[in-house]
Amino acid sequence: MSTAAAVSTPTTVQKLGAEVAGTFLLVFGVIGAALSAGFGGGEGNLNVGFLGVAFALGLSVVIGAYAFGPLSGGHFNPAVSIGLAVAGRFAWKDVLPYVVAQLVGAILGSTLLLAIFAATNGFDAAASFAGASTGYGVLSPSDSSLVTVLLVEIVATAAFLLVILGVTSSRAAAGFAPLAIGFTLTVIALVAIPLSNGSFNPARSIATAIYGGPDALGQVWLSIVAPIVGAIIAGLVGRILYADKR
Repeated sequence: MSTAAAVSTPTTVQKLGAEVAGTFLLVFGVIGAALSAGFGGGEGNLNVGFLGVAFALGLSVVIGAYAFGPLSGGHFNPAVSIGLAVAGRFAWKDVLPYVVAQLVGAILGSTLLLAIFAATNGFDAAASFAGASTGYGVLSPSDSSLVTVLLVEIVATAAFLLVILGVTSSRAAAGFAPLAIGFTLTVIALVAIPLSNGSFNPARSIATAIYGGPDALGQVWLSIVAPIVGAIIAGLVGRILYADKR
């Protein structure tokens, strides 16, 4: 029997488990780096800065896509699942289970980070998680406006989804999708972090906001709505742009 013939289709439990694990990895990596960037800048120059956070985001997705993508497709983001469904690449009936799994993984990631950093002297949980939360005004590193943050989150998520649709299309070179997706996240994060703290992912935003205090919770709607709007736009465009008309 060939190796290809021996590979079975992943079960629903395996798919959802992969989404939990991949989203956990993403949140643990990017929010862990963000908390360190805001808290670890003391002796020894330990602060990774926003460049480090951008790389943590991209690398965590590359690793997760290679490790868990073969099981679930490697969404790790409710906006991705919705955008792929709009584009006709993912079954609508599977969107809700994926979103629930992503939320579970994200909240596990932020909760574990809270437990880790809480044991560090001088750590202010609400202030630190608020500093890692996506938003405008007091939550924006540059005090950006609501309109600015909405636009950057919508446009960045749409660009991200279009890249996903492109590198996973039938015309794309095989094996390089995780790299292209991770590099894209790094690029858009470099643009968005100074403006919005760069989420593009409702699960990541919710998992951070629940520990970030009233400002983070009050603005979390933006981090849910904007990525979903961007994903829907990209899904509609992708249906045309990547249509296979053979």
